[in-house]
This record gives sequence, structure tokens and C-alpha cells, in this order.
Amino acid sequence: MRSITRFRRSLCRLSLGLLGGAVLGALPGAQALNVRVLVSSGQQVTVRVPVTPVAPSPLAPVSALSSPAQPQAMNTWLVGAAGPGRGAHLTLGGQDAGNSSLYLPPSPGSVVEISGRLYRGGVLLRAENGGVQAINVVDVEDYLRGVVPAEMPAGWPQSALAAQAVIARTYVAARINPGAPYDTCASESCQVYPGVSAEKPGTDAAIAATSTQVIAYGGRPASTYFSSDSGGFTASSAEVWGKELPYLPAKADPFSAGSPRASWRLEVPLARVQGVATQFGARVGALKAVSVTRVSESGRPQEIALSGASGTAKLSGAQAGGFVRALGASSSRATLSGLDPLIVEGSGAGHGVGLSQYGALGLARQGYDHLHILGFYYPGTALSRLAGVGGVAGPALASHQALPDLQHWAPLARAARQDIP
Repeated sequence: MRSITRFRRSLCRLSLGLLGGAVLGALPGAQALNVRVLVSSGQQVTVRVPVTPVAPSPLAPVSALSSPAQPQAMNTWLVGAAGPGRGAHLTLGGQDAGNSSLYLPPSPGSVVEISGRLYRGGVLLRAENGGVQAINVVDVEDYLRGVVPAEMPAGWPQSALAAQAVIARTYVAARINPGAPYDTCASESCQVYPGVSAEKPGTDAAIAATSTQVIAYGGRPASTYFSSDSGGFTASSAEVWGKELPYLPAKADPFSAGSPRASWRLEVPLARVQGVATQFGARVGALKAVSVTRVSESGRPQEIALSGASGTAKLSGAQAGGFVRALGASSSRATLSGLDPLIVEGSGAGHGVGLSQYGALGLARQGYDHLHILGFYYPGTALSRLAGVGGVAGPALASHQALPDLQHWAPLARAARQDIP
């Protein structure tokens, strides 16, 4: 009985703290630029908060890139939802919290554990579709501490890590929308964000060295797409997604040579090819031939012809590349031959648009700094800085400076053609 009483008293204290900062929709205005990351959702979500808030060091800035958060005594709460539709309320430990959203705002040095993962910052809880959304509200620089090492090996050269930090910061800055329930997610659908457990000294240093830096085009954060390995030639945004962006062209990328996926070969059984063809709407009966009939400037299929016992079909544009990847290829920069099995031979990994991570590694090993790496993969863009909260149009940017154009790189690229571990 005593434990139940203590639970209820603690529940009351937490509820008052949360309700004191309860918000619906947009977050309160603040000097720091916070990002709202959907990190967990379900019928119930477990949230743990420190018994005693962390006191920041007087010598450290609000989002100092210090050592990882240390283990602390935590209070645990099971958050659920009760009630129909938009009238649903959150529950804490089975008790009605009296609100459809609860907000524990971030503070200097604060951490929160959500569904077993520790995150910096605070948490916004929302009742949604009969369940709960748990949204980590965190300073953008602290958010990057969990993102960058999850996207690129922390032991890589600092200029490659710095380039990754800038494009990761730009990626999320372009998605900040105060009118939406949250800005981004924590999975591969957005940027992988495991929280504090992913933080590494090497990537922390790269984030600190590039603090607030983003890539801009036309005064707005650019679309900084990236993939593991371009396969020696980047793809344009137009050929992959049907949307032309002048700073995402198809271009030769010799610096990506030597990655683990520099070249690969698949043998796909006819039955699998038949199934993928049907999946893409090519119902031509028993397949007799599959061939690439048109390629893009980057060497990726732009049209694939399929002929079968009951007719022919063609897959064009993004569908052609999607067909190749659905066969199990790591990249659409590939050729097709044979039929049973269908031989798929290619190079690279990922969609190939924008920065190639192994290309960034190759450039870094040649001594190029992160600005030259970014200038090579996003030509015509400018280096800018986040200047705070902007409004419905996204964060404010300042200090636009053209990125260097990496010219006369072809001779130097030869030295980048080496085996890369």
C-alpha cells in the first residue's frame, strides 16, 4: 500500500510538471532551435525521467558536446490513451491525465528515457489514433550527436564526418514545421536516431566544429540527399524521383571507387523475377525476356522491357530503378542479362543522389576539407548558418557563402582509387 501511495504522489508531481508545460501543436518559442523527433508510438509507451534533474555546468553552453549522459535514478511511467477519437486523453499509470498532450520541456543537460532508449532534451506525449506518440524535443546540435555516428562510421576522417554533420543538420532543418505534430522520425525513413547510446567523441567533434552550418539554395535549406556509394557516378534527382533540382545532377564520381560495394553480382531465379514483375504491374504471363532498353546519363536503367507469353510491358523512370532494387540489388546502377537466372551486375549502394559517403571518404583521404566535399556533391549551393526559429517557413538562415567548386579534380581522383575498408 505504501508503494502505491508513493507512486500516486510521484505521479501527481510529474503530472503537475508536465501539465505546467502542456502544449498542443506548436512548441513554445525559444532561443535554441529545437527539433521534434517521433521516437516511439503504440498503445502504451514507457517514459522514464530523472528523479533529480541534471544541473548543467556553469562553464558549458546549453548544448555543449560533452561526455555522454551518466546513469541516474529514474521514475518510470506507463503512458496510455483512453477515450474516443479527438476526445482521447492520455493516462499515466492507468489514471486520466486530463489532457490529450503532455509536455516535459528540455532544459540544459536534461535527459529522458523513452521505450528503453535514452535521449537528450525533453518529451512531448500525444494521444493519437487510440495510442500514444512519444516525441523527443531536443536541441538540433544534441540531436545530431545521435544521428551522425548512426549514419557514418565515427572513425572516419574529420572532414568526412563534418560533411555528414552539415548535411544531417540541413536535412532536419528543412523539415522543421511548427504547424505539424512533429518534424522528423527516428528510423531509416528519415535519419537514424538512436539517441545517447550512439554518441561518439569523433562525431561530437565534427558537430561542434560545424555548429549551425547548413547548405542553402535560394535562401532555404537544400535537399541534402545522400547514399552509401554512388557506384562511380551520382544520379540526378530527376532520374530517381522525377524532380529536377539543379544542385543534384548526375556527375562522374571517381572518389567513390574502392568501397565494399564497388562492384557486385546477383543471380536472381526466374520465379523471383516473375513475382517482382507482377508487383510492378507487368502482367505479361510467363516471362521470356527482360532487358534494359534505355539508360540515364549516370548509367542507371530508365526503361526496362519485359516480354512474356501474353504480351509485353515497359517500366520507365523511377519504376525501372525500383524494379532493379526490388530484385535485391543494392543500387540501380546495374545491367541485366540472361533470364533463369537473371544476372544483375552493378556498382554502388543506395539511390546515388547527392553525397556519396564513400566518395566523401575518398575526398577526405585526399586532404579536402568538408566545404570542398560539399561543394563537389551539391554544386551551386551556399554555406549558411541557422539563425534561430523562423516560423511556418522553417528556421531562419544567415551568412550565405558560396561553397568552393572542386575543379581540376580528375588527376587527383586517381589516387582515391584504392581499397577502402
